Amino acid sequence: MTIHPIKQSAEAPTETKTDIDLQSLIDVIAPRIREPLLLHPEIVDMLEVVIDLGRKPEARFLKETYLLDISEVTQADIDYSIEKIGRFGVDNRAGIERTLHRISAMRNRSGKVVGITFRVGRAVYGTIKIIEDLIKLGQSVLLLGRPGVGKTTMLREVARVLADDAFKRVIVVDTSNEIAGDGDIPHRAIGRARRMQVPSPTEQHGVMIEAVENHMPEVIIIDEIGTEREANAARTIAERGVQLVATAHGNTLENLIRNPTLSDLIGGIQTVTLGDLEAKRRRTQKTVLERNAPPTFDILVEIQDWNVVTVHENVSKTVDKILRKQTAQSETRVIKPSGEVRKEPSFNKITMGDHENSQEKGKTLVESMPDPDAAKETVNPIKILSYGVNRGRIDQAIKATHASVALVNDMESADLVVTTKNYHRRGTHALKVAEKLEKPVFVLRRNTTNQIEQFVKAIDKERIQSSNTQKDRALALLEVERAIVKMRENGEEIELNPQNSYLRRIQHKLAQEHQIQSSSVGREPQRHVVLHHN
Repeated sequence: MTIHPIKQSAEAPTETKTDIDLQSLIDVIAPRIREPLLLHPEIVDMLEVVIDLGRKPEARFLKETYLLDISEVTQADIDYSIEKIGRFGVDNRAGIERTLHRISAMRNRSGKVVGITFRVGRAVYGTIKIIEDLIKLGQSVLLLGRPGVGKTTMLREVARVLADDAFKRVIVVDTSNEIAGDGDIPHRAIGRARRMQVPSPTEQHGVMIEAVENHMPEVIIIDEIGTEREANAARTIAERGVQLVATAHGNTLENLIRNPTLSDLIGGIQTVTLGDLEAKRRRTQKTVLERNAPPTFDILVEIQDWNVVTVHENVSKTVDKILRKQTAQSETRVIKPSGEVRKEPSFNKITMGDHENSQEKGKTLVESMPDPDAAKETVNPIKILSYGVNRGRIDQAIKATHASVALVNDMESADLVVTTKNYHRRGTHALKVAEKLEKPVFVLRRNTTNQIEQFVKAIDKERIQSSNTQKDRALALLEVERAIVKMRENGEEIELNPQNSYLRRIQHKLAQEHQIQSSSVGREPQRHVVLHHN
């Protein structure tokens, strides 16, 4: 028997293609309702069909709703569909095997079905072109948008692209079979991604954790994070170094900030009392809102329409600016008819706290208040990939020590990897990849705040020493070059400043390259190089 290796698929086509299988859904609707639907000229664009006992059926589209010109829905019409569909789950949802259609029931007080919503499921290939570069960064991405805007459709395409094109281990946590369709075999729209079914919406958080613990995914896809347990599970997954791509209730970033249940996804919000000097420096009241922890998601995408999104590429920085009543910059992306993605900067007005402040006042605040991140951006921080070490504690240690260190989510961009003794003993795939890429791996004995803080201090000290060494080296070489020019002008012997043995050695080497004689004289620590002619 021959085993064929799985190869990366060719790049997805730039044009969007739709896989709908509408006939499968139409077939489970009563014939007298089905016939006028089939005659509708725009049936391929239909979103859903609604039948309620004693009312006329409705055909809903993105911007319009049509009443079908037939008599009111009877119990026989509803029973016809139930017989075709079979049993509804505890969430009152059912589906059609190997399709993406969703069928939801409405019941009366005695449990009898008196209404059904037939939702058209579509696999639209090419829908993530507008954010494909963000998805492939390896960072966690949260998608927001109103119902019907295409969040779930986009998640399917994310799963396919990451599994088939980026060749990653992807698991879809599928509540009510919303993403990968009904039945035990997932729909082809998710490519080679694997699917874990969730028996009930109340069990989604448990399946999320199970996916990480049992199946070693590199990416987890989740639709509709809506509870505190799910938000906590998402944070746990992110802290284990797994990329998350998910959707959540809410249209904008500001919605999440105000949502006490889901605000943890963007770091959580807490009330802080400032000291007199700090309040004066910030020009704010003493009681302010601040972010509580690092966000679970690094990037947030607000889906405005199929072809328009707003991107917040640094969620922590954007949230901080909004809470401080500063104008936060984001990016608006639009897909042109030609298929080109146009990117334009956009600015969020102040929406938290004092609503009477105008955008102009926001600009004044930005100009007058020092940005605490500005100084850090001028220094190249050491990039750390955390594998099994609590990311929240690392972030707190970075802030406490003011270290020039940054957390990253992908191995390739990391300067080093930090892990625990237990993970290192297992010799996991990720650590083997680090070894293959020649990334230094630091092993902590314990996953404690004290150990993590000592580690952060040590690598920041090493960065400073390395930076100083490079600076001293550059100055020592510059001194030699200037001395050589001066020697050739007046022919005099020149003594250089005292240096350590390493810097003296590179000074001798540079002098030799310019055919200038050199020697070292004096005793440490005053030993130095002298340049002279033959």
